[in-house]
Amino acid sequence: MWTGNLLDRLNLEYDNFSKGQKKISDYIMKHYDKAAFMTAAVMSEIVGVSESTIVRFAYSMGYDGYPKMQKDLQEVIQNKMTTIQRLNLMEGLTVEEIVNASFKTDINNLRVTQEKNKPEQLEKIVDILVNARKIYIIGTRSSEPLAEFLRYYMGYMMDNVHLIRFDGSDVFSQIIHANEQDAVIAISFPRYSMRTIELINSLKMKKCNVIAITDRESSPPAQLADYTLTAKSYMNSFVDSFVASLSIINLLIILMGLRKKDVLVENFNILESLWQQNEVYVKNETKAAEEQDE
Repeated sequence: MWTGNLLDRLNLEYDNFSKGQKKISDYIMKHYDKAAFMTAAVMSEIVGVSESTIVRFAYSMGYDGYPKMQKDLQEVIQNKMTTIQRLNLMEGLTVEEIVNASFKTDINNLRVTQEKNKPEQLEKIVDILVNARKIYIIGTRSSEPLAEFLRYYMGYMMDNVHLIRFDGSDVFSQIIHANEQDAVIAISFPRYSMRTIELINSLKMKKCNVIAITDRESSPPAQLADYTLTAKSYMNSFVDSFVASLSIINLLIILMGLRKKDVLVENFNILESLWQQNEVYVKNETKAAEEQDE
């Protein structure tokens, strides 16, 4: 079964195409950023072949229709296009069109993510994390805030969580004591960070259990991981959508919190007292007014 992306396959099979198929292939390979968002009707006008030829071409490439081929092409954009190229994707759209497209994409990302991640897989991963001697969290560049968010909440229930810092210090010295009793959560999305991949490789050599949170099962981090949670991150602009990935992270935190409920209750009782004593949070306005009147 073919596992590469559409552009790779077009290059590989080009010599076997008919004249019409070559015209379609030429256009897609040269203008994949535009073709990914064209209907079959629009592409047929531009390329100069019938709409039915476009649809048949999609089937001949192994897709269940043109929309499936289009979806694959959109994933190609996410992995191949530079930030500047992606910035130009929304050029010419009205504010209303951009708003609608953004929300629609996020909703679709969440739907696909829900379908891809099974409860039993999440439960198995939670088992590994709860029983790990130490948990390493990796996330750099745009994935860094996600890693920090996960570490923040896991820190309320566990004292063995280590966020690997990419702040100029030697990252490899931070994993020197890792072993087969440890677990790793590696968060990485297109365009995948080489620093993350290098760290995963090093931790795999130490026989750690590696859990990847990434966009697809064929991604570089997923290929190295023992377990993978996929979160659709596509957004047709220069910024990635992390709505679905944050949803997956929230699920992990909730499921782990249920396993660690007694510890959480004890820790939060202590923290609530300290927070109140040190006025960490803004007081309820009604309660604050009553205190002033006394």
